[in-house]
Amino acid sequence: MLEADIQFDRGDALVTRFSDRARDRHAKENHFQLHDHYLAFYWENRTASVEIIDYVAKGGSGIRMNVTTLSKLDDLQAENRWWYIGKNTLAEFCGNGVMNVIDQTHYWKESNYNCRENRPIQIGDKLEIEISQFMDKTVLPRGRDHYYGSTFLYVVGKGLVPWDVTDMAPFVQGKTYQRDSIELPAAAMLGGKHSLNRQISAEPDDHFMQMAYGLGYDNGQPFVLGRRLAHTEFTDGRHDESEENGHFDEMIGKAGPYFINGSCVMCHNRNGRAPVAAVAEPLTKWVFKVADANGNPLPDIGRVLQPQHANNGTQGEGNVFITSFTETDGLRKPNFTFEQGAPAQFSARIAPQLVGMGLLEAIPESAILALVDEDDANGDGISGRAQKVFEPETKQWRLGRFGYKATAASVRHQVAIALNTDMGVMTSVIPTPDCGSAQNGCENSSGSELSEAHLNNLVKYIQLLGVRSQRDYQDADVIRGKKMFTDVGCAACHVETFTTSTYAPLSEVRDQVIHPYTDLLLHDMGTGLADNLREGEASGSEWRTPPLWGIGLSPCVTGGVTGSRGGSADGVDGGEKCNPSANYLHDGRARTLHEAIMWHGGEGLESAQAYSDLSQTDRGALIKFLQSL
Repeated sequence: MLEADIQFDRGDALVTRFSDRARDRHAKENHFQLHDHYLAFYWENRTASVEIIDYVAKGGSGIRMNVTTLSKLDDLQAENRWWYIGKNTLAEFCGNGVMNVIDQTHYWKESNYNCRENRPIQIGDKLEIEISQFMDKTVLPRGRDHYYGSTFLYVVGKGLVPWDVTDMAPFVQGKTYQRDSIELPAAAMLGGKHSLNRQISAEPDDHFMQMAYGLGYDNGQPFVLGRRLAHTEFTDGRHDESEENGHFDEMIGKAGPYFINGSCVMCHNRNGRAPVAAVAEPLTKWVFKVADANGNPLPDIGRVLQPQHANNGTQGEGNVFITSFTETDGLRKPNFTFEQGAPAQFSARIAPQLVGMGLLEAIPESAILALVDEDDANGDGISGRAQKVFEPETKQWRLGRFGYKATAASVRHQVAIALNTDMGVMTSVIPTPDCGSAQNGCENSSGSELSEAHLNNLVKYIQLLGVRSQRDYQDADVIRGKKMFTDVGCAACHVETFTTSTYAPLSEVRDQVIHPYTDLLLHDMGTGLADNLREGEASGSEWRTPPLWGIGLSPCVTGGVTGSRGGSADGVDGGEKCNPSANYLHDGRARTLHEAIMWHGGEGLESAQAYSDLSQTDRGALIKFLQSL
């Protein structure tokens, strides 16, 4: 079933319908560093649905905006700011004012005047908007009552567009149009028209936690409800971000019987990659898939090693440690020790980033299968193969897309797998635990533990995480680096562009031109990257081509920040700074992008050698291009 289009032609007007969430501060205030993070109780009555009715687009006059909230706004502070001027502050608009009230949760504003240009609104005008959710304290059950909103750029006659800014110079009092919003070029919109705008609020660890830009009208609240689940411990129900958020009592005790970690974010740092643990520390953010010598589940473990048990905390199926690294020619490889003995076959997987999965799901199967070349018929040395996955709900064989070996066909399937094996939470998709045939402690543990409503919200949250737009797309080195990327053959597997399906259920991912830099196929990467565990169609040396969007942001997301938010200088970054923690490839062995490239063997060997043969300047440009993604 297709969800409603976000934008449609009504005949007399162009109508755009989208969602927003409450924010702490304004988007362009990099001195506060308080825009992209989430405040306490963000899932309680703190989203809004917005409808823009653009009469100018169809030859009429004026624009009307209807706003629906989940909680009553303060009568005197239901602000809806139009037309950014950025003169005395980085959040100054000339078209301010309180919205008109229909009832306790419905408001509107209408105008035919562009106060930036001192004339009537015309097609092509840049209408930058921000809606404040200053709530009525008398009806709000708990939490803060005053919030700002996201900054949206609406181009009259066209619709919402992801934005960049004209400059990032220090703020000068009295100068107009500082950091004025401009539409991003299409090539920089890695996630299509719902790509995230350029982040200028100086919050480098928050890139992967944002709702897609211009989220659908009815999807704001499901998104934040799903986010709450992702941040909830299925052991004791606590939320990981703030003590104020308390405990989600309904989720207490759902982890187990055996599990790896109690919540999604305990492995996926801020929806990014997990860090590589120090030598001799338990690898609690990894998945170790295991099997006997014939590739069958282990009778005392199952298919996935789960080091914790719900009844005794840590005495599960044993921990795994990195005991050392073997380093040759500057490339290192981890050596693992299993607390309860190494299985005959195993594969180590560090938690990957989560953004863009809904878009990858929306790529037509035909577009991916068209790239399959198992016998290398074109002689380019690349022979991508499709993974085949048995989908547990439909009981059909499907194209695999998700996971290091593409072993899940859909986001719902992947989320259910993670809930099942990583957290020990049963769902209707996979209602039985990952236990061995002779394993104790698994009795009476089958049956769905998570309601369909909760599962659907969590799946939708993952599907609709926004992809940040490319940075530095005008930089000469980045432009040259992209050419080098193609010249050395990287683009043969890391395919730049797809168009998503016109029939994708979610409007946010439907009919989008995206740039994920993947083909989602399996490729033989050589013995250096191989393990000894086969999964479906994938041999030990075959891996799915990972998408590259977000790869330049990943170190700051994983590593987090140091210092304290905020600063004394308006328009200058606050004191919170990136504390990078970079790792790449399926087991985090590569410390730099250079190392990740040089690990490419098998089908990727020729490209790795071509990269190595580049001049130092050209190699640097290629790396800079990757860092811009």
